[in-house]
Amino acid sequence: SVTDKKAIILVTILLLLRLVAIAGNGFITAALGVEWVLRRMLLPCDKLLVSLGASHFCLQSVVMGKTIYVFLYPMAFPYNPVLQFLAFQWDFLNAATLWFSTWLSVFYCVKIATFTHPVFFWLKHKLSGWLPWMVFSYVGLSSFTTILFFIGNHRMYQNYLKNHLQPWNVTGNSIRSYCEKFYLFPLKMITWTMPTAVFFICMILLITSLGRHMKKALLTTSGFREPSVQAHIKALLALLSFAMLFISYFLSLVFSAAGIFPPLDFKFWVWESVIYLCAAVHPIILLFSNCRLRAVL
Repeated sequence: SVTDKKAIILVTILLLLRLVAIAGNGFITAALGVEWVLRRMLLPCDKLLVSLGASHFCLQSVVMGKTIYVFLYPMAFPYNPVLQFLAFQWDFLNAATLWFSTWLSVFYCVKIATFTHPVFFWLKHKLSGWLPWMVFSYVGLSSFTTILFFIGNHRMYQNYLKNHLQPWNVTGNSIRSYCEKFYLFPLKMITWTMPTAVFFICMILLITSLGRHMKKALLTTSGFREPSVQAHIKALLALLSFAMLFISYFLSLVFSAAGIFPPLDFKFWVWESVIYLCAAVHPIILLFSNCRLRAVL
């Protein structure tokens, strides 16, 4: 069959956007990683940032490999060993990216927000020491959910082989849709909603705190041109962009799991291009919002 030219153009745009995202996250990981190795110490915030950059880098690489494979072999068996291997990596890295983003928002919220509640003061002193446990908890949760995803995919694969079904077989499709609807989709929603809920609670608290400080700064200064007001505005814009990118990422996962855009449909490639435009913009925002990374750049 002749491949649609529009699909080729969109896939090319997708690959270019992913290359930008890989380059940006690779730079973040390399810059902070080298500093960590040379000085043998790094700020807790930068440790989370380098972990997030590394998970983004690996995730983009895996997704690029999967996109190329699906585009070259559109009629490939849905649960063949290659796609199962890629799906296993994707599930783990995807959960890692969500949890690292969530822990980064928790860290920013506790360290920057100026609420007077005793719990906040207690967390400010304890959070840095909890960083290794935060990382280990994400590894445990991500590994556990990834194994559950793999079990579901592998059982579907074994069922296809056992009944000698083809990917386009009606019976095979009904079994696949049943498993995805009542096993994989609920599991994915639980896995993705937990970090997303924590992320938004922290972001709302942090934006509220910064908003109050900006109002106070405006009342005591002459206008928006004051350095303190400008700093608050930049911080708010960075947080809002981070929240918008997180929303787009979360929605892309939900839409993909719900099957709103079929993988071989033209709308699927359009949606993917929009999502990975956000993925390419995110490391650029991180680069220019971090003074160390900006200096290295």
